[in-house]
Amino acid sequence: MTLPQDMLAIIIAAPGGPEVLTAQRVPLPQIAATDVLIRVAAAGVNGPDLAQRRGHYDPPPGASPLPGLEVAGEIVAVGEKVSGFAPGDRVMALTNGGGYAEYAAVPYGQVLPVPDGWSLEQAAALPETWFTVTQTLVMRSGLRSGMTVLVHGAAGGIGGAAIQISGILGAKAIGIVSDEEKANYCAELGAVAVIDRTRENIAERVMALTDGRGADRIVDLVGGPMLAVNVAAAARGGHIVQISTLEGATATMPLRQMMARELTLSGSTLRPQTAETKAAIAARIRSDLLPALSSPGFARPEITTFPMERASAAHAAMETRRHRGKLVLVTAFGSGEQLS
Repeated sequence: MTLPQDMLAIIIAAPGGPEVLTAQRVPLPQIAATDVLIRVAAAGVNGPDLAQRRGHYDPPPGASPLPGLEVAGEIVAVGEKVSGFAPGDRVMALTNGGGYAEYAAVPYGQVLPVPDGWSLEQAAALPETWFTVTQTLVMRSGLRSGMTVLVHGAAGGIGGAAIQISGILGAKAIGIVSDEEKANYCAELGAVAVIDRTRENIAERVMALTDGRGADRIVDLVGGPMLAVNVAAAARGGHIVQISTLEGATATMPLRQMMARELTLSGSTLRPQTAETKAAIAARIRSDLLPALSSPGFARPEITTFPMERASAAHAAMETRRHRGKLVLVTAFGSGEQLS
């Protein structure tokens, strides 16, 4: 196909609120020898996008300055060293930036086929969260079958991914939510139990659900005072995975309790990781998780779509923290069907 000279993209005019996101025509990205060029049908909205817009999460060296860390669409060009992909392939990908645009250049090691039966809009909701949870909960904390996983923010993108990945690998997820609708959504994704943080004591409820043992793995997006709650809810030898700090970037750590229970606390960010690390995460997803996503009846994340030009509205909606699942931006190409 003949590619255009430029494309519609969303730029960050200056650090600030959602209103700083502006639609603008920019040149098509150039692809390196190991890149593919994807005509974007849909792009997921994630917490790091909001942080970048506010001026708190700069792109790593060499990455696109445009926001957007996950896309789904159709490959339209491949670099000379790319293997396993060709123009016309229907794919989803973890980008290094630049997802809020009609075209995105992505290292081919970060690209995965769209699961069977999934629309491009649905697939765009997967890469950032599934790469994050696979990296932290699976590969770093060693999630195994039979473990109990406590998941904060369970009705959001990261939380939903943690529930489903736990289920695929034979672990049992307990979700933490703030209302009944979110609780029902988590149950649909496979949570074995749900805790309403607005009216239940989290640590006490976890102990009751686990016969006094506690949670083997804890996925936390809250931070701040929640660290002490997580320590109280953890099993001996447990591992707390800190993915975000939505309610506090600092915390008082109960060291004696952590030592007595032999706990591990780990933190990580995905975007600055090397291409090799991201490719290893993609390989793990492809081998251990992707087959389950293609199974008939596998629950899809709930998505709310916005036209790409209304990225500011999507950011404003995400900041309310009232949504379930993922928010997804859709381009003019993004009908949810295979592109021609």
